[in-house]
Amino acid sequence: MPISAKASDVSIPAVLTRTSHRPRILAADDQQHILDALELLLKPQGYKVDLVRSPELVREALSVSQYDAVLIDLNYTRDTTSGGEGLDLLSSLVSQDSTLPVIVMTAWGNVELAVEAMRRGARDFIQKPWENERLLSILRTQVELHRALQQAERLAAENRLLHAQGRPEFIATAPSMATVLETITHIAPSDANVLVTGEHGTGKEVVARTIHALSQRSHRPLISVNTGGLAEGVFESELFGHVKGAFTDARIDRIGRFELADGGTIFLDEIGNVPLRQQAKLLRVVESGEMERVGSSQSKKVDVRLISATNADLKAASQSGQFREDLLFRLNTVEIHLPALRERREDIPVLAMHFLSQYATRYRRPVKGFDPTAIQTLMQYAWPGNVRELEHTLERAVLMCRTEQIQPGDLGLGSHRPMAQNLEELSLEAVESILIRKALQRFQGNVSQAAEALGLSRGALYRRMEKYGL
Repeated sequence: MPISAKASDVSIPAVLTRTSHRPRILAADDQQHILDALELLLKPQGYKVDLVRSPELVREALSVSQYDAVLIDLNYTRDTTSGGEGLDLLSSLVSQDSTLPVIVMTAWGNVELAVEAMRRGARDFIQKPWENERLLSILRTQVELHRALQQAERLAAENRLLHAQGRPEFIATAPSMATVLETITHIAPSDANVLVTGEHGTGKEVVARTIHALSQRSHRPLISVNTGGLAEGVFESELFGHVKGAFTDARIDRIGRFELADGGTIFLDEIGNVPLRQQAKLLRVVESGEMERVGSSQSKKVDVRLISATNADLKAASQSGQFREDLLFRLNTVEIHLPALRERREDIPVLAMHFLSQYATRYRRPVKGFDPTAIQTLMQYAWPGNVRELEHTLERAVLMCRTEQIQPGDLGLGSHRPMAQNLEELSLEAVESILIRKALQRFQGNVSQAAEALGLSRGALYRRMEKYGL
């Protein structure tokens, strides 16, 4: 389970960030004053804007340039009301590149036409006359999503190459991961002990594997131990080994994990759950490098680098007497804290693409990518289980997917709670938005049926859809 960004043989390259060039927008409308207004709005916001007045010129522009989003009107010179020309253009654009965000513009009287456009693959629609903040918000969201999808595809290809070369995969593009990457780069070649902290499922073992792979010990073993899962009665035997006859079931000599890791690295997960009595024995090995097998009086010298991990607050535990302070000082020569997945949302598309590729290969499924709305679903989910939950979600989605692209329904996140855990924690507007969204999903976008189910007139529902960006 990777956490993110590729690693080289000796260091991790600079973090791959979002493309730094200015977003480029293509806008199409047969009325010049509309194009002029768009240009006046978007250019001061940092967008490059290309303006055209026909569907043919849209296709021509896309054949020679790359864009982050396309804004198209639905009515051109062929007629003025049906929207057929714009819908045909939309269908052709979506069929050529389903990841390119296409946003349609329509007049107030053509909301049903806008709903049809959404069914054909438009990412969103703007009603004329538009509200500047809403238009800018939609563009920001769609540009970020488009770039995230592009970056995810690039990194997925690079990670496949790294995997084929037997090199570690470490995926991290979010700004909140920059410190993590920088710390790993600096301390990996040393023998310093490392304590990795973070919530369950954030990828602490991946950090340990990456540090080991980039260290001078990479040619020697990396031994992982879930210390939290060891019963106190077998703790010493598992870590330090035992000699024949040391206890009732000790029929042969056994090598412990520290000896197996000699010359390499040992990773002690859930270190915060080690009982106090065992902490003292662990401290001796960490301090002196010496240990004895259970039942033996002969000391053995071991040369290991220690990487530990916990989701607990060891400083608070040491202050309350639940964790030895001197052991903590030995463990956290360097401490690396992993952000929760909700704090590094920029990595979600990249990680999702990685897991998709991994499980599509494992299960021999012809799944190649994501419907953009599926990526939006992933980005909006709270991920209480962090990267581990994302991995399990994608494994299931690959198995359930019936097309080449994962759809929102394949993710199985619809029944999960939204980011606020209870309705009492949501505002009235947030609850109303959720109910409207669910009604539209239940009736497959039929506004009349959704309005009737909600006890609203069609006009009232349209106004609320506009208000909540639905």
